[in-house]
Amino acid sequence: MEFALIISLAIVLFGIFYVVMLYNGLVSLKHSVSKHLANIDVLLKQRHDELPKLIETCKQYMKHEQETLSKVIAARQQVSTAQANHDMIALGQAETNLRASTGQLFALAENYPDLKADGSFAALQNRISALESSIADRREVYNEAVNNNNVRIEQFPDVIIARWFRFTAFDLLKFSKAETQDIDVKTLFN
Repeated sequence: MEFALIISLAIVLFGIFYVVMLYNGLVSLKHSVSKHLANIDVLLKQRHDELPKLIETCKQYMKHEQETLSKVIAARQQVSTAQANHDMIALGQAETNLRASTGQLFALAENYPDLKADGSFAALQNRISALESSIADRREVYNEAVNNNNVRIEQFPDVIIARWFRFTAFDLLKFSKAETQDIDVKTLFN
């Protein structure tokens, strides 16, 4: 009788331990996604802070290129709004618009030798280009974390714990078709 009680207790303890392990794993994945999104937010904020400086520098040289500068400002606002609303789909689209308008701005700078030679413009351009690369890297890491979370909450037996404790799937940061197509550099100079 004692042996059966010990075996039953061991099975119950193992079951509890197993459920706790599954739960903790799911919590870890959920927070990993949040951490990676926060890392993207940090870089977006840094770029958000750098763009006005770049635009101000350009304004001094590009008085008649106001339309391009306005596109950068509008795209920056779209990113800010999507980021504040935690709307991953809108954020992906806004990021595409911001990258395109920033690319146009850098292309237009080719027509202004004094601007290209300006030290603050060059430093800001390099800083924003570095931030763009970092954002792209972090988006990839974020999407990997989202994928790991989404797969795990659908796998058995994790799905039982995930549904019981209401773990949800996250949206991937998706690229628009324009972002994945080849770039026609000639159009950037028009």
